[in-house]
Amino acid sequence: MLCVLIGMPGSGKSTVGRQLARRLGLSFSDTDQVLESRLGCSIREFFEAQGESAFRDHEEQTLADCLAQGQGVISTGGGIVLRPGNRERLRAAPCVIYLRASPEDIYRRLRHDTSRPLLQVADPLRKLKELYADRDPLYREASGYVVETGRPTVAALVNVISMQLDLAMPNRLGSPTSEAPKL
Repeated sequence: MLCVLIGMPGSGKSTVGRQLARRLGLSFSDTDQVLESRLGCSIREFFEAQGESAFRDHEEQTLADCLAQGQGVISTGGGIVLRPGNRERLRAAPCVIYLRASPEDIYRRLRHDTSRPLLQVADPLRKLKELYADRDPLYREASGYVVETGRPTVAALVNVISMQLDLAMPNRLGSPTSEAPKL
């Protein structure tokens, strides 16, 4: 089984992904961690030195490589959906879950996080609202399922996702629907 988590920065993709992989007995990959390992520096450092376009090139290749493994739980960077090729790859994956969180919830989670380059601005909440407005339709386009994260615990989110995967893919071989249902 291959399950990919997408969503805004701070929506819980890495945290939920690790626990979901453990629950399902699958490997876990975080495209941001894979990228940092390949780049030999933090995303923020690379972003500042080389720019967003160069970063997105590396991110695109990393997604392709992670998907090519064919199984496991993959957590992606928040901007993974910005490139049409990435959205196409994601749509072709058997299970892509959009962890949907409001900009306000994300702000509460990330307000002290200095590792995220796109949020190092004077008004991070406004930036999150702008990112959300731009990206929410792209996440919906690329996903097969939408999970509203709200304020449940990580364990509760993992339970919801796991139960819904059992219902949607009893043999864990199913493919996503053309529309993104809420889980």
